[in-house]
Amino acid sequence: ECLNEHWFTSLQHARVVVESWRREYNEERPKRSLGGLTPSAYAKTLMQNQLN
Repeated sequence: ECLNEHWFTSLQHARVVVESWRREYNEERPKRSLGGLTPSAYAKTLMQNQLN
């Protein structure tokens, strides 16, 4: 998705854009398949459940 939307001018530019997209995708976008949680929030609940 990210690679289809951007034209990168350098490797550094690609790193910055991809990292920004990765953070948004994992930390800000809730996923229906994860019960409305973001991937990072879902991972936290899995870790907590394993500890209990």
